[in-house]
Amino acid sequence: MSGDQGAGVAVQAALASVSQHDDVEIALVGDRTSLEKALGDYRRSGSSDERIYIVHASEVVGMCESPAKSLRKKKDSSMRVAINLVHQGEASACVSAGNTGALMATARFVLKTLDGIDRPAIISPIPSRQGHTLMLDLGANTESTPEQLFQFAVMGAVLATAVHRVERPRVGLLNIGSEEIKGNQQIRDAGKLLSSSGLNYIGFVEGDDIYIGDVDVVVCDGFVGNVALKTSEGLGKLVAQYLREEFSRNLLTRSAAVLAMPVLNAFRKRVDPRQYNGATFVGLQKTVVKSHGDADAVAFASAINVARLEVAKDVPSRIRRQLAINLGE
Repeated sequence: MSGDQGAGVAVQAALASVSQHDDVEIALVGDRTSLEKALGDYRRSGSSDERIYIVHASEVVGMCESPAKSLRKKKDSSMRVAINLVHQGEASACVSAGNTGALMATARFVLKTLDGIDRPAIISPIPSRQGHTLMLDLGANTESTPEQLFQFAVMGAVLATAVHRVERPRVGLLNIGSEEIKGNQQIRDAGKLLSSSGLNYIGFVEGDDIYIGDVDVVVCDGFVGNVALKTSEGLGKLVAQYLREEFSRNLLTRSAAVLAMPVLNAFRKRVDPRQYNGATFVGLQKTVVKSHGDADAVAFASAINVARLEVAKDVPSRIRRQLAINLGE
């Protein structure tokens, strides 16, 4: 019910998901009247609603609402009801485009973290030269201890192997330089923990390595990660704007745009943020995926697919087992 686009996007994405994947069943959680109307609109357009049903929730958490307030006072919000369904075993995962802070607070309160995990982290793939790089934390924790950064690394490596089929993922710690003397004490101490672990730790990496480096998982605290993510999104929009302006400058450049269209379309497809939509709250006992707030139906369907894959690969249990190995339990 939340997010910038409202319920219609979620309904359209749900219909697309069940038509593409036979193993998916979706509960649309929110105001029944609004959801039935949205379903009716798409039903009239010829879309199927097989394996989709509605679970009513009377409240909605606003995008700017305090996480603590929503947790205390909105116990029948669509977000809370959806997470409760996961907790009760009636659903395997929750996907939401709503308030990130409220979603994290509610998920952590209801679902709890895995043993050995202090705090959940947000992880998502970032487009890169080799396809994509997994990066965490992207905003859940503005400050992190060396031990927590180590936990993030374990979780990122497990996700890379389980979902993205990277057999021995290369893990890097984001820093202001690759030399061992660089960075603050927190980063250097985290590097020591990772060096003595069983992970395929390759050392410190820099910002450009996220996109062009030989690394599969980049680890950082949520403050740095969120700044890097938003910078990337802004740069992508700037490049797209510059290309539009240059190709529309005069008759000659417009003619060049026609000739370059196949290349431009291929480029746009490779960096299309919609195919990377869906950030996982790793470290919880169940699967919760956060869609971008302004996601369209294509992007929201991508987030649903992220949840589907992580449930199929049983990512929380894999993280639990890997933590036990690395902590020597």
